[in-house]
Amino acid sequence: MIESTGKNYIENLCRQYQPEGEEQSKLKKLKNLDAKVRRPAEIFAYVFGAVGTLVLGTGMCLAMRVIFDSVAAGVMTGVLGIAMVSVNYFIYRAILARRRRKYSEQIIKLGNELLNKEEEDN
Repeated sequence: MIESTGKNYIENLCRQYQPEGEEQSKLKKLKNLDAKVRRPAEIFAYVFGAVGTLVLGTGMCLAMRVIFDSVAAGVMTGVLGIAMVSVNYFIYRAILARRRRKYSEQIIKLGNELLNKEEEDN
């Protein structure tokens, strides 16, 4: 007897070597469209969040007189960093919503085609 994990592995391996049918290519296209929607928003969120964190850290260093002797500049820089980190999520959601609106028609059409095909098979 083959263990259930071994059986799953064999099934997945066999699926990888089967020629791509129309349904698999549509599913792959649907996954790629979903990634196309999410990726730019995620990249922006990570980069903007990292920059905001660095600005906040620079402000902390200035305020604690590690870099220069300028507490006022450190507080202002720190507040700017806090603002950047605070609005990051809202900007991410706005970018994601805009991209979802842009690609929603294509994704819904492909999803319905795949769901209808699956219902016909059953």
